[in-house]
Amino acid sequence: MNYKIPTDVQVLNRDIKREQLKYHNKRVAVCKEFTFDAAHHLHCYEGKCKNLHGHTYKLVITMSGFVNEIGIAVDFGEIKEIFKTAIDSKLDHRYLNEVLPPMNTTAENMVVWIWEQIDIELQKRGLSEQGHRLEELKLFETPTSFAIMKREWMV
Repeated sequence: MNYKIPTDVQVLNRDIKREQLKYHNKRVAVCKEFTFDAAHHLHCYEGKCKNLHGHTYKLVITMSGFVNEIGIAVDFGEIKEIFKTAIDSKLDHRYLNEVLPPMNTTAENMVVWIWEQIDIELQKRGLSEQGHRLEELKLFETPTSFAIMKREWMV
């Protein structure tokens, strides 16, 4: 294969027009993943998770929207800010049994609570009105064990 170093960089209004930046009018989903560390234990469970222990949780947020005039559906930076405000500030390096509402701190319960928090933040920021919405959350408790919540299940 023959590789070539570009000799020129594309310039707006010379090589591409502003009205060409938006390629389509489709809804598109974007995903961003985050981690946070927290401790918890489970009630009424006979197994290792009955004892206090910790996890490095991984959360994959899938959000959709219609592309704007420059071709961006949902800004990755905005998703990061939403995660930091709605989730990380409340759960990172915390004892989940203490900071979450009264519930067994299973991944199945947590993923619904996380959905609700992110949805509230989308509304606060006016992003829901712009057509942004959560499509799916994946909460990994370990590298091979996770819970999923999808938009159609939250109805």
